Amino acid sequence: MLNLFQHPFGDTVCRIMDKQPCVYILSSRPYGTLYIGVTSNLLGRLHQHRTGGVPGFTSRYAVDRLVCFEMFGNMEGAILREKQ
Repeated sequence: MLNLFQHPFGDTVCRIMDKQPCVYILSSRPYGTLYIGVTSNLLGRLHQHRTGGVPGFTSRYAVDRLVCFEMFGNMEGAILREKQ
């Protein structure tokens, strides 16, 4: 697994991802449950999911493992993709 904070270009990647709209898919280890979400701060949102900062579905089913993500130029595009 790539740890962006220890990677030589991690800081650059983190800055590029900040405020970049994206759709992401998370899964849970014990159940295989999938969750699809939209955010403009993927790293911050992942931190929230992993630390239980998002009450509800993702906390209840331990959905905290990033499967994939797709970045968009604007939030409208990301929301449309999420609804597909």
